[in-house]
Amino acid sequence: MLEKTRGIFLHHINYSETSIIARIYTEKFGNQSYLINGVRKKKAAMRKSLFQPLFLLDLEVYYRPGRNLQRLKDVRFSIPFEHIPFDITKSSQAIFLAEILLKCLKEEEENPELFDFLYHAIALLDMKKDGIANFHLAFLFHLTRFLGVAPQKSEHANTVFFDLESAAFSVSEPLHNQYMNAETTGNFKQLFQFDLGKIEQLLIDKRQRTILLEQLIKYYQIHLDISSNLKSLVVLKEVME
Repeated sequence: MLEKTRGIFLHHINYSETSIIARIYTEKFGNQSYLINGVRKKKAAMRKSLFQPLFLLDLEVYYRPGRNLQRLKDVRFSIPFEHIPFDITKSSQAIFLAEILLKCLKEEEENPELFDFLYHAIALLDMKKDGIANFHLAFLFHLTRFLGVAPQKSEHANTVFFDLESAAFSVSEPLHNQYMNAETTGNFKQLFQFDLGKIEQLLIDKRQRTILLEQLIKYYQIHLDISSNLKSLVVLKEVME
């Protein structure tokens, strides 16, 4: 059946000499894999430049329920990016976040709230000028709500530690080592205060940004069982430092 849907490009692998298999998170069908024939030819009908991390696409697809591999009829930019492909800070964040999403998004069914969050957050990454250095932190934090693993908000000022395992704040150090110290917890609390549109108000310096990112990744590993092997993390850290 021929269908139209929006999609968010996450990853691809080469297939044969001229084709690729692309992983795209779609509005109508959730996570899907598409065989795209001939895209690596010099005069391909579909340009390979369309398939870059977090690119927002309008898709025309042949959809068959239950198939592991779907096919694309046509693709074009939904929102052409003005900055992500040319800004190394934004492009490195896009590559990193695409890898995180590739590991987290498994369901082959529609999730309108999640798709809308991702679509508008990615568009904001391209447009936003201020506070971009902390964008990936706020993105990972707000994404937890849509993945069903949101941390509990602290109702008391004296909770100075965040327990990664229980996803809750504490007044005393947990008995295990999977927790944020007082300084990192203070920065983490800021993420509850501001949505992505106000990331310029996050007061997190370069040193604490690195530490908080490591703790957020640990949180994802604990609650979403993702692997610790994030190939894009090294490049992201080099760019952000």
